[in-house]
Amino acid sequence: MRWSQMHIPTLRTDPADADAPSHRLLLRAGYVRRLMAGHYSLLPLAVRVRAKVIEVIRQEMTRIGAQEFLLPAMHPRELWERTGRWEVMGEEMFRLKDRKGSDIALGMTHEEVFGTLATELNSYKQLPQMWYQFQTKFRDEPRPKAGLMRTREFTMKDSYSFDLAAEGLDAAFDLNHDAYVRVFERLGIPAIPVEASSGSMGGSASTEFMCPADVGEDLVVHCPSCGYAANIEKATSQLAEVADGPGLDGPERFDTPGVRTIEDLADGFDAPGERQVKTLVHVLDDVLTLVLLRGDHPLNEQKLADATGARTLRPALPEEIRQALGALPGSLGAVGVTGLPVIADHALRGRRDMFTGANTDGVHLRGVDVDRDIAPTAWADLREAVAGEPCVRCGQPLEVQRTVEVGHIFKLGYKYADALGIEVLDANGERARVIMGCYGIGVERAMAAIIECHHDDRGIIWPLSVAPFHVAVVVAQSDDADTAKAGEDLYARLTAAGVETIIDDRLERAGVKFRDAELVGIPLRVTVGKRGLAEGTAELTTRETGETVKIAVTDMVDHVVKLLKHADA
Repeated sequence: MRWSQMHIPTLRTDPADADAPSHRLLLRAGYVRRLMAGHYSLLPLAVRVRAKVIEVIRQEMTRIGAQEFLLPAMHPRELWERTGRWEVMGEEMFRLKDRKGSDIALGMTHEEVFGTLATELNSYKQLPQMWYQFQTKFRDEPRPKAGLMRTREFTMKDSYSFDLAAEGLDAAFDLNHDAYVRVFERLGIPAIPVEASSGSMGGSASTEFMCPADVGEDLVVHCPSCGYAANIEKATSQLAEVADGPGLDGPERFDTPGVRTIEDLADGFDAPGERQVKTLVHVLDDVLTLVLLRGDHPLNEQKLADATGARTLRPALPEEIRQALGALPGSLGAVGVTGLPVIADHALRGRRDMFTGANTDGVHLRGVDVDRDIAPTAWADLREAVAGEPCVRCGQPLEVQRTVEVGHIFKLGYKYADALGIEVLDANGERARVIMGCYGIGVERAMAAIIECHHDDRGIIWPLSVAPFHVAVVVAQSDDADTAKAGEDLYARLTAAGVETIIDDRLERAGVKFRDAELVGIPLRVTVGKRGLAEGTAELTTRETGETVKIAVTDMVDHVVKLLKHADA
């Protein structure tokens, strides 16, 4: 390929609206162009990288026996209604009507469609099955950001396993887990497998693969000592023992004018956060629900959704709260409340001599005994773990790290089998439900994550496994016939040897060519110039280290081929 003939519109300065390093560099290096918020055109260099990312994933899927499909991106409403997800997906689902007025969804994911195909399975002898595809997904993100990190249209490798029993699902889950570890190693992404919430996907267990990145929107709680790692939506920690006093014979009201927050009550009334019962009010599937936590503990809403199975969840409005409880936030409590569900965090179990709101504005209660005075309808892990708390496994301090999710695997269980009627005949001739798993990798997000991990102030540093070209031959003086001929000869010989090579034959200054080669991130640069040719040499520069060595022109191709083979070993 010739640089002069390839569309690589590099920019000299950073785009003003690009924040993440990957976003900035993909634009500057001529890989992508923004069409509108959350939608990007992939230019020729990006298409080459994307194809290589896909091929790495495809090879690892083939290695574990998965079969490749290609399913429609548009789905009928009825299919999503059968699984109960037409409403659950909310505004993130793109919806349209065809000319007949039928409701259509642009696929966010493909459990429903793969599951429908799986209804054609009829015998346990056909199991296990593992199916996958590379397909465009559509999600109406409210705030698309960071270039390819969070878009509204993207390519997903999604795969699905079908087994007769839970043991089969466990085996499929482990196969995919190990395949993902290999994929991310080959892509150069330092992904950390972490415990995660299944969210709207459902199921019994899930693992996310998280790439540390300052621009990430996900938080991972991890322990450097023992390796424990979990998404903030799933993470837990040990709690220090709290010694409560005997308390009072019953809750005692006292006036708290102007108190609106946990801090207000702590500062003015000798009521530290650890001795307060914080009362939040949420609407879960249209049911007003009280949510109780220790005053100094933050709520993780995903934990609340997971614990209750709620399909929809939102904070209650002030008017809803006053109508139900007679007060506004700041003076709320669960003492004496009947007729409303009350979900309490485990950290409140057995606590005495506590403070909480009295459901009268400007009034609180002291001496509250949780077991005596409050009747939770359910207990759950609702609090969000924070840095410095003891690890649940080893007791050492936890750390919280910002990350980007690059892969997610789920044990879906029987949710979709039950909804879609996926059954086979077992060895006894009886109908048996099929159990499913789901496994996803975002292709363009993986590209961005690679750049987040592999760049410097000069540009991208692609790993060889996904680089658009392995070698850039830079002709330092393209207007000099002898230099141009030597460059063309090296380019032809490298290409004939199977090395993916681009020659920069533009009539530009050498400095411009060097900067562009560094910016786009090609791993090796061969520079052909008058001075070197006079000595019978050319220069070989390694993008990652910046190291440059002189090599005889006659030996350059063999040297590069050996270098690439060694790097790929």
